[in-house]
Amino acid sequence: MSLPFMKLGTLALRTLSKPIANRLKKEAAINPKFRTSIIGIAQANHWLTTTVQRRIYGRATNVEIRPLNEERAVQVAGDLIGELFVFTVAGAVVIFEVQRSARSEAKKEEIRKQEIEVMKQRDEELAQQVELLKQKLNQLEQVTKQNVLARFLNLENGQTKDVKTAVSSS
Repeated sequence: MSLPFMKLGTLALRTLSKPIANRLKKEAAINPKFRTSIIGIAQANHWLTTTVQRRIYGRATNVEIRPLNEERAVQVAGDLIGELFVFTVAGAVVIFEVQRSARSEAKKEEIRKQEIEVMKQRDEELAQQVELLKQKLNQLEQVTKQNVLARFLNLENGQTKDVKTAVSSS
């Protein structure tokens, strides 16, 4: 029952992170200290992405890359911050889901181990019972053999007496 609520909660968290990211972008553009620091980040990001794109497309990489103007740099940095925030939230949700799933699997594995242990104990008990029944069967067979042998010997002795009695009376 908690699984649908967990899924719904993570979906809501991801959905709510987008407006928060937009708010962060706006605040980053307004705050003067933050604005100056993110311009440098945006320029570095622009240089890196342009260099990588040039290498991918086989163009010259030793050409000077023109920096972004201040407004464009603030906009790019704001977008980067917003995307980074959404990505961080999504990554945290994924990590949470993986850990929750791992805990669930660990619980299932522990239950399986306990069930296997119970089956092993039951198997040992059954093996002991089988061994006890084998011993009792062997004892019973020995007693039966002794009884049959004793009866057979008694019959032979009885027949011998009958034969001696019959011979002496004739």
